[in-house]
Amino acid sequence: RRMNQQRTVLVTANVYKRSLNEVQDELNKLLSAFKIPKGYSITLTGEAEKMKESFNSLMFALALAVLLVYMIMAAQFESLWQPFLIMFTIPLSLIGIVWTLHITHTALSVVVLLGIIMQGGIVVNNGIILIDYTNILRNRGIEVYDAAIRAGKVRLRPILMTASTSIIGLLPLALGLSEGSELDAPLAKTTMGGLLSATFLTLLVIPALYLSSSIIMETIFKKRKGAPVDILP
Repeated sequence: RRMNQQRTVLVTANVYKRSLNEVQDELNKLLSAFKIPKGYSITLTGEAEKMKESFNSLMFALALAVLLVYMIMAAQFESLWQPFLIMFTIPLSLIGIVWTLHITHTALSVVVLLGIIMQGGIVVNNGIILIDYTNILRNRGIEVYDAAIRAGKVRLRPILMTASTSIIGLLPLALGLSEGSELDAPLAKTTMGGLLSATFLTLLVIPALYLSSSIIMETIFKKRKGAPVDILP
């Protein structure tokens, strides 16, 4: 055959009872040890090529989603550093996602990446609730440390309620009890793992980051003690 004005030999095969990533990695190891004559090249196409293109597109979508979420929060908070603190909830969710995929033996796929993109707009809600209420308390004249502690106590119940309802609601889909649910199960597992880790770690990490950054900002900009600190005027 001639493809793209080049003579081509096609070698086709189907993947059976194995993941495409596993087969692709094994083929790459075999091909790396194979001595290719000068003037010839070997390229993996088909599903492997389509999956690579899909991964590149989804990585761009993930970066764009994170940027848009940050811009929206920056406009709402009228701040640059507070939305940056809230964005730390996304790496916190990745911890749970990695462990969930490892425990359930779920391979990284396009569906999993879709779940990760969804996390960018879901897990930030807990951080928004915490920091917004902390700002309200500080506007009332409460010290930053006391405001962070009280915000965690007051907002603990709504955060746990919203996270638990989302996780339990995804449980039937993650178990894959219905026919054809195997395609959507990785999405549910990814979302559940990310929500579980981000919910509990947010209650500890975000107040700590807020407290330390506020002290640093007060020191640098010499703000009045007890007043909200912000980069923007």
